[in-house]
Amino acid sequence: MAHERLQFHEMGLDDRLLKAVADLGWSKPTLIQEKVIPLALDGKDLLARARTGSGKTASYGIPVIQRILASKQTVREQDVRALIVVPTKELGHQVQIMMRQLTAYCSRDVRVADISSKVDLSTQRPILMEKPDVVVGTPSRVLAHLNAQNLVLRSSLEMLVVDEADLIFSFGFESDLKNLLCHLPNIYQSFLMSATFNEDVQSLKELLLHNPVILKLQGSQLPDSSQLQQYSIKCEEEDKFLLVYTLLKLCLVKGKTLLFVGTVDRCYRLKLFLEQFGIPACVLNSELPVHHLIQSTTLGYIQAKDKEYGVSRGVDFQNVANVINFDFPKTVESYIHRVGRTARADNPGTALSFVSHTELGLLSEVEEALTGDETNSPLKPYEFKMEQIEGFRYRCRDAMRSVTKQAVKEARLKEIKQELLNSEKLKTYFEDNPRDLQLLRHDKDLHPAVVKPHLKNVPEYLIPEALKGVVHPLTSRRRRRKEIQRPEGVIKSSFKVRFGRKGHQVFDTLQICVIV
Repeated sequence: MAHERLQFHEMGLDDRLLKAVADLGWSKPTLIQEKVIPLALDGKDLLARARTGSGKTASYGIPVIQRILASKQTVREQDVRALIVVPTKELGHQVQIMMRQLTAYCSRDVRVADISSKVDLSTQRPILMEKPDVVVGTPSRVLAHLNAQNLVLRSSLEMLVVDEADLIFSFGFESDLKNLLCHLPNIYQSFLMSATFNEDVQSLKELLLHNPVILKLQGSQLPDSSQLQQYSIKCEEEDKFLLVYTLLKLCLVKGKTLLFVGTVDRCYRLKLFLEQFGIPACVLNSELPVHHLIQSTTLGYIQAKDKEYGVSRGVDFQNVANVINFDFPKTVESYIHRVGRTARADNPGTALSFVSHTELGLLSEVEEALTGDETNSPLKPYEFKMEQIEGFRYRCRDAMRSVTKQAVKEARLKEIKQELLNSEKLKTYFEDNPRDLQLLRHDKDLHPAVVKPHLKNVPEYLIPEALKGVVHPLTSRRRRRKEIQRPEGVIKSSFKVRFGRKGHQVFDTLQICVIV
């Protein structure tokens, strides 16, 4: 007999919480929510392995809010009752957003403050002086406020959550976290949420948890093949650019797509390469504030240091259909977290990895980690005949000649310059020093790369016979030659496509973003 999943209204939750859950469109709990919420409400310490997109934030957020609402029926004193520790400020921001959505109908009773951002402590002090019920922050920021006595937890804290626990130590927070624990009361409930169970998580378990319930849901750290299809294709450096050009320009990849690359320079190199063909692109660079992604176009190259991949796990991309590893990840954990951006909740997804001969060893490690051997790998060969797109190679080489080291350098400088002009922190400085602002605005123009207009169009004769049934070229009475014209407009962050007058829509939206 099939197991009947426990519903939200059967968990004894406050009506205001249930209303917020309904507004989010959640008709039933995910597996981790069904398991974690009742145990958490029962006061248990928890260690849960939960992959990205499984609904883990709400799995601890709902019981945290429920317990605070329950306690406020008898205790009127305002105090900090829950601390949520995260490894990155980006994840802290996402957690705050989710908590505020869940407290939409009880925001006066449950106040949430995110102190992850690296602003001056005095700026955040007034927020903490109001004693918000829930504080979200990185270990270093929380410890700094504790040492400054802006935050006092020893007498009030009831719940501690460590999210993305497998990254806390690897991000260099081991010392901060251990010092932070000295400021906490002797008794409190703890939750550890992690995508993987590694040695660091084991150390945290011994440090924080008392007789915990351990949940290893679904065994696998990624969905099975009925939900997530994983492919690999062996191709060297030039072929990587040729293949990604073909997939994107001929719209063979459909839906919102994330492309992962290895370094900041390669982000800009790939961006400039695609722009040669009229494919809009931007870079989400970990060296710059995250908000510049929102101000830019949707095709983004998200660069996070390979060791940490913090941006890729901190920025929330919803409804991602595909993940492409343009550069293969350096570790199994990185592969899991990259690919975990698609096939979230109950949605289907596809992951495609480009693998050069120098990356074959890394591929073997991933295959063995996911299955225990390489004979039954979940990464199936991507059946794509490279010889069929050989006619595009000269166009790709033509584009690459424009993407010089100087062009990459100027593209990076251009973005930094724009960030300086948009910076809220420098706003006051520029008001006091208007000449510096004028000099920056009227500095010499930067020309990242010369775009060759003829590359924007794909002549019909170049389209392989096997793909002509998939890709339909534009037939125009005003043009003697049939050709495919790609969108020339800008893809907004809302994923709406704006076409030029000669635009040709092959599918509804082009939604691509790249991550390391």
